[in-house]
Amino acid sequence: MLHRIALLALAAPKRVIAAAVLVFVAAAVFGFPVAKSLSAGGFQDPTSESAAASKVLTDTFGQSEMQLVYTVSGPGGPDGPAVQAAGADIVALIKESGRALGVQAPWTSPGPAAATMHSADGQSALIIASLDGGENNAQKYARQIADRIDAEVLPNHPGVTALPGGSAMIYAQINAQTEHDLLLMESLAVPLSFLVLVWVFGGLLAAALPMAVGGLAIVGSMSVLRLITFGTDVSIFALNLTTAMGLALAIDYTLLIISRYRDEINAGETPERALMRTMATAGRTVAFSATTVALSMSAMVLFPMYFLRSFAYAGVAVVVFAALAAIIVTPAAIVLLGPRLDSLDIRRAARRLRGRPAPAAKPVEQMFFYRSTKFVMARAVPIGVAGVALLLLLGAPFLGVKWGFPDDRVLPPSATAHQVGDGLRDQFPSYSPTAVTIVLPDVGGMNPSDLESYASKISATVPEVTAVTAPTGTFVGGLRTTAPTTSSGFAGGKAYLTVASTTPLYSEASYRQLDALRAVPTPGDRPVQLTGMSQINSDSVHAITSRLPLVLGVIAVITFGLLFLLTGSVVLPLKALVLNVLSLSAAFGALVWIFQDGHLGALGTTATGTLVANMPVLLFCIAFGLSMDYEVFLIARIREFWLAGGQTSADNDESVALGLARTGRVITAAALVMSISFAALIAAQVSFMRMFGVGLTLAVLVDATLVRVVLVPAFMKVMGRWNWWAPAPLAALHRKIGISESGDIPDRMPS
Repeated sequence: MLHRIALLALAAPKRVIAAAVLVFVAAAVFGFPVAKSLSAGGFQDPTSESAAASKVLTDTFGQSEMQLVYTVSGPGGPDGPAVQAAGADIVALIKESGRALGVQAPWTSPGPAAATMHSADGQSALIIASLDGGENNAQKYARQIADRIDAEVLPNHPGVTALPGGSAMIYAQINAQTEHDLLLMESLAVPLSFLVLVWVFGGLLAAALPMAVGGLAIVGSMSVLRLITFGTDVSIFALNLTTAMGLALAIDYTLLIISRYRDEINAGETPERALMRTMATAGRTVAFSATTVALSMSAMVLFPMYFLRSFAYAGVAVVVFAALAAIIVTPAAIVLLGPRLDSLDIRRAARRLRGRPAPAAKPVEQMFFYRSTKFVMARAVPIGVAGVALLLLLGAPFLGVKWGFPDDRVLPPSATAHQVGDGLRDQFPSYSPTAVTIVLPDVGGMNPSDLESYASKISATVPEVTAVTAPTGTFVGGLRTTAPTTSSGFAGGKAYLTVASTTPLYSEASYRQLDALRAVPTPGDRPVQLTGMSQINSDSVHAITSRLPLVLGVIAVITFGLLFLLTGSVVLPLKALVLNVLSLSAAFGALVWIFQDGHLGALGTTATGTLVANMPVLLFCIAFGLSMDYEVFLIARIREFWLAGGQTSADNDESVALGLARTGRVITAAALVMSISFAALIAAQVSFMRMFGVGLTLAVLVDATLVRVVLVPAFMKVMGRWNWWAPAPLAALHRKIGISESGDIPDRMPS
C-alpha cells in the first residue's frame, strides 16, 4: 500500500493535493457546527443504581436532575415586594417556556417548604425548575430561559439580582466556555507550533506543510464526531482532544516523513528513490505507530460513561485522519514542491545577514544524542536507578488521591453557576449537595404510615443525618417536626425521601453513611435505590475501577502484540510497558499535588480536595498511547541498525546510539510541538481540562526526555543482546508475520 501511495505521489501529485483540499472543505462544512450537538455531561454511569433512581424521580415525580436554579436577592429580602414581584415574573416565564417539569419557589410552595427556600442570612430566595430534555437539550433550554429572563424580566425590576445556576446552567456555561477555550487554545498553539517548525525545518513552506496536515486531521475528526452524534451522546470536551492531538500528531508524523526524506537525499539518493525509501521506512513507522495509538485509545469504549467513550471516538478518528493525511498528502507535497520544499529558509537568511557560512554536516559520532547516549550507557546502572527513583518520588502524591465528581466549581468563580453553587452550599442547607435521595421503586400496598416509620428510623439511627423528609413530614431524631414538603413524594406505586446530611462529600464517612442507609430495614423489605452526589460519585468510581483491569489488560495486550510484530522481541515490549507507566507517574503525582491538594494556587482553579475520577483514566489511556508513538519512532530506527550490524552486544549499544542520533532531534522537536498543543489546554477555564492539559504536557515532556534519552538507553545497555530475545516458537512466528523495517524498494523505479 505504501509503495503504491509513493507511486501515486510521483505520478499525480496535483491530483492528490486537489483531492485533499476537497476533503478538507467538505469536512469543514459538515464538521464545524459539531459543538452545537455536543453535551457537557457524561460523567455518570447510565447503568448504575443512582441513574435508575434518577429516572424514577424524573418519570414519576418530575424531579429532573437537570435543574435551572435561581437565587434572587434585593431590597427587603425574600419577603420584600421587589423580590417577590421579580420572583413571580421569573416563575411565570419559566412555566411559559413549556420546558419545566415543575417549578418550586417560596411564594408558591407550602409553608414548611417555603422556609427552606430562604437563605440562612435572610437575604435571598431560591427558585428551582426541573427541566426536560436530558443532558443534551436541557442545557439549551436553560440558556434560552436565562437569556429571556435577562432581557424581559430583570430590566423591569431594578435593584433585584437574579443569578442562574443549577446543573442545566452548569452544562450550558461549560459548553459556552469550552467553545471560547477552543478558540483561545488554537490562537496560542498554532502560531507557537509554527515557530517551532520553522526552527526545526528552516523553510517556511516545509513548516507550513505539517500545519496543513494538522488542519485536515482536525476538521476530518470533527466531521466524524458530528456523524456519531446522530446515534449517541458525545462530550463537548472531545473537541479539546481533537484540536490538540490533531495538530500534534499530524506534526509528529509529517516531521518524521520529511526528516527521513532529507536523510535519504543527504545520503545521495535520487528524489524518486528517496521518496520510495522514505515511505517504506518512515511511512511504515507512521502507519504502525498510528495503529498502536488508535488501538490503545479505543479501549476507552469499554467504560459506560459517554464522557470517556467520547474521547475514544475522538482519539481514534484524529489518529486515523492524521496518519492518512501524513502518509498521502506529505509525499505528494514533497514531489510537487521539489527543491522549493526548502525555500524561504529563515535560518539561511539569518546566516547571510550575519555573514556566517552554512554549518558543515557533522559526523554522527559528534551529534549530541549520540554522545549523550554513549554517556548514559557507560553509567547505565546508576543513571537508570536514579531516573526510576526520581519518577517514583514525583509520583508519590498519587498514593493519596481522593475521587470526586465534577460540579459547578469546575467553572471559574466569575460564572454565575459557580456563584449559585457557593450560595447553595453556604446558605441553603436543605438543598446542599450532601443530601441523599432514597427512592422506593415499588410501594404497592404500602401506607404513608409505613414510610413515616421508615423515615423515623433513618433519622434516629443513621449518624450525621440532620433530617429526613418523607411524604408525611420531616423527621429529626426520630420525631416529626414539620408537615409534608415538596422534598418527598408518594405516587404511581413509587415513593422517595430526602435525607439531609452533614457528612462531607466524597469522604469515607459519606460512603459509610450510604451503607448505613441501606442497612435500615425498609417496610416489607422493599428494595431501595439511592441517588445524590455521594451515591453518583460512588457509582462512577465503581464503574471505572471495576472495568479498569479489563481496559489496562486490553491496552497491555495490544501494545505487547504490536511491538512484538515490530521487534520480534518479548523483552522490548515488556520494557515499553514498564517505562511508559513510569513516565506517567510524574504526571499523576502532579495532578494530586496541584489540583487536589491546592499547591501553586491550584493553577487558578478551585481545589475541592478531590480529583474527577475520569481524568487520570483518560490521561493514562491517551498519554500511554502517545508514549508508544515515540517508542515506535525510536525502536524502529534502532532495529534498522541492529539488523544491519553483526548483532553482538557491541552492535546493540551502537544501534541504540545511532538510533537516538537519527531520531532524537525529531522526537524532541515533535515532543516540543505536542507539549505546546497540550499546554494550550492550560488556558482553559474549565478546571479539569486545565488539569488534563497539565497532565498531558508533563507526560509528553517526561517521556521524550527522561525516558527516551536516559532510561531507554540505560535499559537496553543492561540487557545487551537479550533485548532482541524471544522464545523459539515466537521467533518463528515473527519470521512469518512480523513487520520488516528494512526499507527495501524495487530495483526498477518509475521513469
